[in-house]
Amino acid sequence: MIKLSQLSIYPLKSCAQIALDQARLSPFGLELDRRWMLIDEQGVMLTQRKHARMCLIESRLNHGQLSMGQLSVSAPGMQPLDITPSNNKTNATVWEDTCNAYDCGDEASHWFSSFLNTPARLVYFPDDELRQVDLDYAQPGDITAFSDGFPYLLISQASLDDLNSRLESPVEMNRFRPNLVVAGNEAFAEDQWKRIRIGEIEFSLVKPCSRCTIPSINPATAEKTAEPVKTLASYRLRDKKIFFGQNVIAHVISHGSGVLEVGMPVEILE
Repeated sequence: MIKLSQLSIYPLKSCAQIALDQARLSPFGLELDRRWMLIDEQGVMLTQRKHARMCLIESRLNHGQLSMGQLSVSAPGMQPLDITPSNNKTNATVWEDTCNAYDCGDEASHWFSSFLNTPARLVYFPDDELRQVDLDYAQPGDITAFSDGFPYLLISQASLDDLNSRLESPVEMNRFRPNLVVAGNEAFAEDQWKRIRIGEIEFSLVKPCSRCTIPSINPATAEKTAEPVKTLASYRLRDKKIFFGQNVIAHVISHGSGVLEVGMPVEILE
């Protein structure tokens, strides 16, 4: 039987993972996933692609303040910081998309700038902002927050196991930053799936995920290496891109709960 084996969110884009046993869906993806982002002086996103130390920044959600977007962060050598966004609107750019956002203030900016040794401001994605997913793969009304482009990423454990069988030093799943991990299928079976159901939620697998260099950053140390991207390129390269995982859009079934739990069965619909 195929089951949901891991659930994860990344509240602050390109920073550390939070593993969950249960997660509720929001209009943008899993609740609170990638609702915060760091931007440079031009309002453009900062990511591990240029700032590997971002993987060392950990988030802790204060569940009593979800509507206010309150976030706590910590990092090596830094005092923990509690953050609440102001009402000061600004613009924030993710690839080709420029979104409305709330600035999180000078104290947060100083904290992140000091740790990363580059000018940085923290912004929050508003509840009423609409960022449409690429209509080449989605329907009008399919939206996301500060993700690279899609609200969910799914990878199977078998696919990681296949990769690790080819590596001298195995890597953990968190290098690939999925939201959903499934177990019990053959390696790369997810490449062929078009629709699946988990609980009261149907998911459409709409586009293979092309990978950048981030999986070659050790999330525990921020050290960069050639692997596992080098090995992936030897057998997962197509059209000059490396593919690992599937970008996914969710559709809550009418009157469904919109809640996922680790251990739920995964039904392949198509």
